[in-house]
Amino acid sequence: MSDKIVAHTTPAGGNVFADLGFEPAEAEQLKQESERRIKSDLKIQLMSEVTHAIREQDMKQEEAARLLGVTRPRVSDVMTGKASKFTIDALVDMLQKLGKTVQLRVAV
Repeated sequence: MSDKIVAHTTPAGGNVFADLGFEPAEAEQLKQESERRIKSDLKIQLMSEVTHAIREQDMKQEEAARLLGVTRPRVSDVMTGKASKFTIDALVDMLQKLGKTVQLRVAV
C-alpha cells in the first residue's frame, strides 16, 4: 500500500461526480439531483422560519397575508410546506417583512 496523498479540488461550476469517475450522463444526473436537493432543503428551512415567525407573532393566516402582500392560500402553502410553489427569493422577502434578518452561513 502506498503512502502517497492525492489531493483534488473540483473547480466552481465543475462536476465532482465526473471527477470521481462516473460516466458523463450519470455524473450530470447526479449533479442535477444534488443541486435540486440542496435547493429544496434550503426552501424547507426558510419555510419553517416563516411559519415559526407567523406563529411567534400569534398571527392568523389572513393577517400574515396582508403583512406579506400575498393571498391567504399562499400563506397556507408556506405553512404546509409546499416548497415547489416558492422561490428562495420570495421566502427571504417574506421573512424580511416579518421582521427577520436572513443570513447565509457556510459551515465546513
